[in-house]
Amino acid sequence: MRNLYRSFFCLFYLLPFLVFAQKDALIEAESFIDKGYWVTDPQFVQQMGSSYLMAHGMGTPVKNASTKVLLSAKGKYHLWARTKNWAPGNWEAPGQFQIAINGQKTNHVFGKIPNWTWEYAGEVVVNSKEISLELIDLTGFNARCDAIYLSKTKIDPPQGGAVLAEWRKKKLREPLAPETTKTYDLVICGGGIAGCAAAIAAAEKGLKVALIHDRPVLGGNASSEIRVHTLGIYGKFERILRMIDTEHYPNGSPEAQKDQEKRDRNVQKYPNIDIHYNWRAYNAVAENNVIQYVDAQHTSNGKRIRFKAPLFTDATGDGWIGYWAGAEYSYGRESVHQYGEAWNKWGELWSPEEADNFVMGSSILWRTEVAEQVQSFPTVPWAVAVAKEHKATAGEWYWEFSRNDLHQIDDGEEIRDHLLRAIYGSFFNAKQQPGNEKYRLQWVSYLLGKRESRRLIGDHVFTFNDVVNHTQFPDSVVVETRDIDVHYQRNLQDEENPDFLSEALFYKTKNYYIPYRSLYSRNISNLFMAGRCFSCSHIGLGGPRVMRTTGQMGAAVGFAAAICHKYKVQPRAVYEKHLQEYMGTITAQQTIKP
Repeated sequence: MRNLYRSFFCLFYLLPFLVFAQKDALIEAESFIDKGYWVTDPQFVQQMGSSYLMAHGMGTPVKNASTKVLLSAKGKYHLWARTKNWAPGNWEAPGQFQIAINGQKTNHVFGKIPNWTWEYAGEVVVNSKEISLELIDLTGFNARCDAIYLSKTKIDPPQGGAVLAEWRKKKLREPLAPETTKTYDLVICGGGIAGCAAAIAAAEKGLKVALIHDRPVLGGNASSEIRVHTLGIYGKFERILRMIDTEHYPNGSPEAQKDQEKRDRNVQKYPNIDIHYNWRAYNAVAENNVIQYVDAQHTSNGKRIRFKAPLFTDATGDGWIGYWAGAEYSYGRESVHQYGEAWNKWGELWSPEEADNFVMGSSILWRTEVAEQVQSFPTVPWAVAVAKEHKATAGEWYWEFSRNDLHQIDDGEEIRDHLLRAIYGSFFNAKQQPGNEKYRLQWVSYLLGKRESRRLIGDHVFTFNDVVNHTQFPDSVVVETRDIDVHYQRNLQDEENPDFLSEALFYKTKNYYIPYRSLYSRNISNLFMAGRCFSCSHIGLGGPRVMRTTGQMGAAVGFAAAICHKYKVQPRAVYEKHLQEYMGTITAQQTIKP
């Protein structure tokens, strides 16, 4: 009896860590109990269907990821893993890995087939119902695994799209709707500087706030994971922004960790802000142009929550909440004639005759260090194919990639991978030069630092003309002095330049102002937006896209939400009916010392 009790207790204890199955088992890689030194990448869920694990070892194989699975029976199973060769060509694929079952490596090497696909590894024999799985990185160069599938029958899983999504839901027995519903006064999606500022401002006015963020730390581009220092002025919100901004360390510096700790601590201290770390919004449903709820999923365990509120803020950067809800938005460079934003000095590089899909690109920052001993680095022909002759031992903001035929959201993984190849190839080239033998890679981000993608449309579209004319609006809530700073890829001027380096065009100016009417949606009546997805033209984004400025937007939105809450109105009514009180609230922030 005692042995029976002990067996029952052990099984109960293991329940949260085991995956149950009948004739098959689908194991999401991001749900592994011990991820080793593989990292969870949720950046491209909307494109490829899931978060996944990636072996980001900068050329050194990482520690194995491992988990346990409880099968219904012993015996033979067919084995697949969903993965991709992320740099296909006439060379050994960089992202190869193996799977071990109960400590025994399978013969198949994964990661050799281009595009996301289920690679079939043949049959495996398991001699116990409870098995262990391990992901074994072979290269250190960004092997990736979305999921593992074990089945008694040899039927290939769907390759992608809606069919795969439905198949995945069925295999995981996912309910039709999230299991949990939570209700707040304000739901903010995106925990960058804008989202954090909005949460603090609203919380200080007594609102119950949900802050949904798909990473384990707050800050977005300013986080210790991406490491861009904050630029811009504080405007009327210095006290709030000093809680969450950064010092002016070099981009990519590990000093970002100090500001990370400050930021998370300062947002966490508000009891009426519920921070949902590692939750990624995947849907927003609107009825009659009013958002009813936002659904989010945990990036590792797959659990889901439905968030309800009378007010929502899109601080995702990519405008996802507005996009799902049906908000009007723009993408790309407008024709010079649409808003009259010409600057003859730079012509087409500034504002084109015909609209196109060029936007300011994304960056990945990276750092090296000099060791005491000579450091080796693998041969990387798949990376040199992108870097060509370019040599570098460090990266900066101008490591940026944009192309007219690539969408910064839809093609985000390709853009990120192109930048990784540029980094590894340029570093390899530099290592061949005398004097660089002791250099080694210290840190390479795997997260895209984005500048521009969707821009949601509000009652006012902020343009270059508002800068040139120094327009002071009755609802000016953001003020900035930073130059309008628009980027283009260097190879557009000279094809000999690498395609992953950019150049900046600066238009020097004095104060300019952004109105509150650029911070709520024109057609979704309960949606605010703060950050780089605010209502502006491509050129209009050039100056205000930096993070203290977007933080000003967030704080302004948070205080506007408090007015909405007080009078039970929607964002437009703050401008139409309560502007004096709202502007008084904004102005009062200047008298509160940080």
